[in-house]
Amino acid sequence: MDAPTLYNDFPTFLRKYFPFKVQKISINAGFTCPNRDGTRGYGGCTYCNNQTFSPEYCHTEKPVTTQLEEGKAFFAHKYPEMKYLAYFQAYTNTYGELETLKRKYEAALAVDGVVGLVIGTRPDCMPPALLDYLAELNHRTFLLVEYGIESCLNHTLLRINRGHTWQTTVDAVERTASRGILTGGHVIIGLPGESRTDILGQAKDISRLPLATLKLHQLQLIRGTRMAHEYETSPADFHLYHDVDEYIDLVIDYIQRLRPDLVLERFVSQSPRELLIAPDWGLKNYEFNHRLQKRMKELGAYQGKLVGNP
Repeated sequence: MDAPTLYNDFPTFLRKYFPFKVQKISINAGFTCPNRDGTRGYGGCTYCNNQTFSPEYCHTEKPVTTQLEEGKAFFAHKYPEMKYLAYFQAYTNTYGELETLKRKYEAALAVDGVVGLVIGTRPDCMPPALLDYLAELNHRTFLLVEYGIESCLNHTLLRINRGHTWQTTVDAVERTASRGILTGGHVIIGLPGESRTDILGQAKDISRLPLATLKLHQLQLIRGTRMAHEYETSPADFHLYHDVDEYIDLVIDYIQRLRPDLVLERFVSQSPRELLIAPDWGLKNYEFNHRLQKRMKELGAYQGKLVGNP
């Protein structure tokens, strides 16, 4: 009898849609956020510093097409035959006038070698008219809409100044997936005030959503954020997983409580070291994944093994 798959990984998922290698190219399309401009709030989420996910080619003064061409040049030396997904990543990429959004998305798709879109956004920024357009777009190209969920607990969402509730997330994910659009989610492990029991309970809540993909990563304290200041004044409110093995064991327990068909895109995030306060493990993503898989094999763990357990 074959050993169970440890977890559903993202590259295998992409191979179901593409017979060639694909690479996401991050785009900063100049959007803002309703949690910064006063629509939902001011100051943004307490952990957020957008510099942590902006590569060198990704600057707002450059058109979407220029960012994509520079991104292609950045990756092409490794895999000359590679195709690309335009990843609208920075801030809230469905927050704007519908015609403006359409122009940016269509411009990205017109770039040679771009075979689809990944659109990162908030659950409170998916109006019906935009969803109608995305449902139509989904018939023409590969499309993944990725929602920042961060936490399933309303008191945590309030504490981190997220500006929406868990029910907002549930509604947005269900509306999007019901239109046949691949829907992803993103959560942060280790937000202040959340216990191990809370985190493992989140895995069960996430599994109830019609998500196709999930990203999770450790809470990182970033210089210049409100959360960094909170840590300075109340460090006892935080558990930062300075020990990577402790975090790995928690992630394994989390994975085992996720439904088996959910695709897991990543488990960690890497912020620029000059911005990062903690935790600093000094590991690349592939190094973390290798350690995670080794530990799962040691424990006989696999995705979905503990579904239904407390």
